[in-house]
Amino acid sequence: MKAYLGVDIGSISTKGVVVDDKAQILAHEYLWTEGNPIHAVKRVIDALQKQIDGKDIQVKAVGTTGSARKLIGVVLGAQTVKNEITAHAIGTMSRVPDVRTIFEIGGQDSKIIILEDGIVTDYAMNTLCAAGTGSFLMSQAKRLGLAIEELGEMALKSQNPTRIAARCTVFAESDLVHKAQIGHKKEDIVAGICNAVVSNYLNNVGKGKRIAAPIVFQGGVSKNVGVVRAFEQVTGSDVYVDEFGHLMGALGVAVLAKQSGKEQNFDFNIQHVEFITKGTECKKCANNCEIIHVYRGEDVLDSWGNRCERGVSA
Repeated sequence: MKAYLGVDIGSISTKGVVVDDKAQILAHEYLWTEGNPIHAVKRVIDALQKQIDGKDIQVKAVGTTGSARKLIGVVLGAQTVKNEITAHAIGTMSRVPDVRTIFEIGGQDSKIIILEDGIVTDYAMNTLCAAGTGSFLMSQAKRLGLAIEELGEMALKSQNPTRIAARCTVFAESDLVHKAQIGHKKEDIVAGICNAVVSNYLNNVGKGKRIAAPIVFQGGVSKNVGVVRAFEQVTGSDVYVDEFGHLMGALGVAVLAKQSGKEQNFDFNIQHVEFITKGTECKKCANNCEIIHVYRGEDVLDSWGNRCERGVSA
């Protein structure tokens, strides 16, 4: 069976999927990046290999997306390297063909994608502030003495959500402490945090966007049922969360790898291959570009960062 590998490398998590030629997921893995994307990808590849081991499956093309997509694309010899907007849109449409609005909230960033007739017509990203993202929710859960997995169900118990200012993480934490000290119930505070995440998202990332159903919510935060309910209350529409919503970027870039038409057998055995990145500063002109080199052993796989041809051999 021909199959295709997609890897989504983010700042917080790394996701990988193997799909067949109909975009059905044959294997998947999700784990923390832990500041080392190359090590994280090696672990993902190892986990995926174990899931398909013994089956008549041959990966014929690889795609990468996410913040480290270029680096990991070089490491894996990817045929396709695509931005997150394209990957998430393609992945979502493979599951919900008539989707018109995609909400995505990850560990440290968030995005909105607007589609018409299967074409991305508008989008926005928030990468400057972590307020309202997964890392924000994790820090608030810790402050309340809760596991991040508990937040959603606890929020659903609230009858009177606390109003929490969430335009800024620092202000939100200060407001949360104050509300707890004056006697607000924990479930009301948690519901207030979920509502604040949605308010922050729509007022910043979704500002000026025409939000139309069907709406799909994805990213790690989509697993929080309290945030899902808050989105439904504000938009007045059902919000669909796919069981593989946290893997949409990887799924989309796997589909794009298949569509590239560039096939080559992928070797999963990269666990013991040493990849090294080195940064150098090119001093051949006034730009002083920072050039990144990727090595496999002693061999340079690729370099980037130069703004003129003089930096190619820096």
